Amino acid sequence: MKQRFSLFDVTGVELEYMIVDKDTLDIMPISESLLHDASGDNSGYFENGRVAWSNELVTHVIELKTAFPAVSLGGLDNDFPDNIKRVNQLLEKYNGKLMPGGAHPWMNPKHETRLWESGKSNVYSLYNSIFDCMRHGWSNLQSTHINLPFADDEEFGRLHAAIRLILPLLPAIAASSPVLDGELSGFMDSRLECYRNNQSRIPSIVGSVIPEAVFSEADYYSGIYKRILSDINPFDKDGVLKHHFLNSRGAIARFDRGAIEIRLLDIQECPSADLAIIELIISLLKCLIDEEFISYSEQKKWHESDLSYILLNCINDAENALVESPKYLSMWGIEESLTSSAAVWKHLFDILKDDISEPSTAVIKHIIDKGTLSTRIIRALNGDYSRINMQKVYNKLCTALESNQLFG
Repeated sequence: MKQRFSLFDVTGVELEYMIVDKDTLDIMPISESLLHDASGDNSGYFENGRVAWSNELVTHVIELKTAFPAVSLGGLDNDFPDNIKRVNQLLEKYNGKLMPGGAHPWMNPKHETRLWESGKSNVYSLYNSIFDCMRHGWSNLQSTHINLPFADDEEFGRLHAAIRLILPLLPAIAASSPVLDGELSGFMDSRLECYRNNQSRIPSIVGSVIPEAVFSEADYYSGIYKRILSDINPFDKDGVLKHHFLNSRGAIARFDRGAIEIRLLDIQECPSADLAIIELIISLLKCLIDEEFISYSEQKKWHESDLSYILLNCINDAENALVESPKYLSMWGIEESLTSSAAVWKHLFDILKDDISEPSTAVIKHIIDKGTLSTRIIRALNGDYSRINMQKVYNKLCTALESNQLFG
């Protein structure tokens, strides 16, 4: 049996990046070759110190993740950048490099998608047959995942309750995908807008994105997993797709691992930005679990539909979204009946900053002052959505990734 960790003992981090041509920035479906070059085998997996590399659904995306649960985020701000440089070195012979951002700005999923054909290919093929993965929300999305542990039902309930309350605000600090199909999509977080609709054929798989108000393993199985398995059964008679693999809510419970995985963060321009946001989120969750804002019993009363309404506004407008729930604002100690999500994050950051490392504090201050990465990308594009200008701007993002520097 795998070792079980208690709340905040360890953290798992997963970062997804696009592989693109150095000159054109068009996607390059060569992750299988990259992983083979790194590992010397066809496993689709490679460990390099504290960071592991692995494949994703599509072959132009590579995932870099903590090879084992990290006791501290300290050091990862060196480990991830070092591995990004190593990946880019291996990609040189293909004239490729990594590109950050929640979605490729001009990829045509229908014509360019290449699904991974080794290992879990039967799973990916079945997904494709049910949902059509040759589209945005499946083949064109890169995210940051946070895995946080729980040791038992009590810890699960408290962690799940706290995570549900912060999910609506995450696009307002982490949106990085304003462009799809070569133009502004109309959503500051295009990745999440596509993600929340990508399995509409079986609505129970994503639900309202915000998980239902369930706070024990038994209730999670009866309230979420049972419905998902029932709804998928006509399409998956052989039971290939497992319940924890199917669940696509914004935070998913992995009882097999004793962890909850948060999935609502767009990937940022560099690891230091991702890790700073993760540190901010963990600090906020600790305060919630310690009942510094409202009691655990009050946290459990929030219905997913009320939280989802706030989330959808933040998907649309990121930090400029209006939070129109006096009850939600009051929970954070904000007495206004209406304010921007940027103002909410500034308020929370002022409360939390003394518990956040100095490097992460500087990053969060930059985001609060300059806007989400989506806002900074739009500002850099300056109204010119020609391919040449987009290549210029996204090349700067690639440079930011390689040098682990903030953009904009």
